[in-house]
Amino acid sequence: MRSFHTIEDVHRAARRRLPKMVTGFVDGGADGEWTLRANEAAFDGVTFRPRNLVDVGHRRTGVTVFGEELPTPVMLAPAGLARLVHAEGELDAARGAGRQGAVFAVSIASSRSLEDIADAASGPLWFQLYLWKSRDLLASLVERARGAGYQALCLTIDVPIVGKRPRDLRNGMTIPPRISVGSALDAAVHPRWLYGLARGDKITFSNLVGLAEGDDAVALGTYVNTQLIDPSAGWEELEWLRDLWDGPLVVKGILTPEDAQRAIAAGADGVVVSNHGGRQLDGAPPSLEALPGVVSAVGDHTEVFIDGGVRRGGDVVKAVALGAKAVLIGRPWFWGLAANGADG
Repeated sequence: MRSFHTIEDVHRAARRRLPKMVTGFVDGGADGEWTLRANEAAFDGVTFRPRNLVDVGHRRTGVTVFGEELPTPVMLAPAGLARLVHAEGELDAARGAGRQGAVFAVSIASSRSLEDIADAASGPLWFQLYLWKSRDLLASLVERARGAGYQALCLTIDVPIVGKRPRDLRNGMTIPPRISVGSALDAAVHPRWLYGLARGDKITFSNLVGLAEGDDAVALGTYVNTQLIDPSAGWEELEWLRDLWDGPLVVKGILTPEDAQRAIAAGADGVVVSNHGGRQLDGAPPSLEALPGVVSAVGDHTEVFIDGGVRRGGDVVKAVALGAKAVLIGRPWFWGLAANGADG
């Protein structure tokens, strides 16, 4: 860890430990990946206006989120199947986040169950879900999250269908990974990853086990894509979820003031300005560019968060200065997990 001075150092270490198909899965975006690149470039286009000889002897990074004091405005964004990059997967992510007092938003597509993750965690947890067709399934997941002690729900609304990701298609990436003739050599030169892949439980969507014929990731993924995804979901579904959950409810995937206002009107307590890390709709605006409009529209009434392109402390400061309460990171925590588990 002493050799890691920037997120780029961590990213390089992760790439050394992972085969190309997994690196592409984590790093890739939709279609031409314009939005993926634009997310980071937007931060580079914002500069500070420093004022000197001001007393900065006492500095703090703490922030209050939904009434809870947190030591950092950096949270772990929901991202599925973390066991692809490390044998402990989300369990180590929860341990690492807990050591820093950071919120961990657990994905509904996690490779470990939401209960097992809660058992491993020592910090605050949010649970992320989608507005799938089955209200019975969603209600059961909400009840499980409540029973496991999750403090907030994070509803992702920007996946009416799954975006096309050319890197995965070119690399032959499947869930779970299948070692083909073409990928065998690449996998062979990453023995630590192969060992982690073979160690312990199979890679699957653990929160959904028991829903389809077969509990492997292929069967469950097919079930989600054919039976659960609901391209017709509307704001009334959010209102239904609001009635089901009495804790903080955050809507993720907001890019316009109009959608932010609709989310608040439907009962949301917070919004995440997000384009899904550039993984869904290529050509969507960078999150940072969309942030000021959303803050102006709802910032006095709700808590606004942002993800997409955050790579260093200066990026966090820029986002907070533009009105965000805190930021969420996705790829960076995957890179850290791959590089060195909970410590990473």
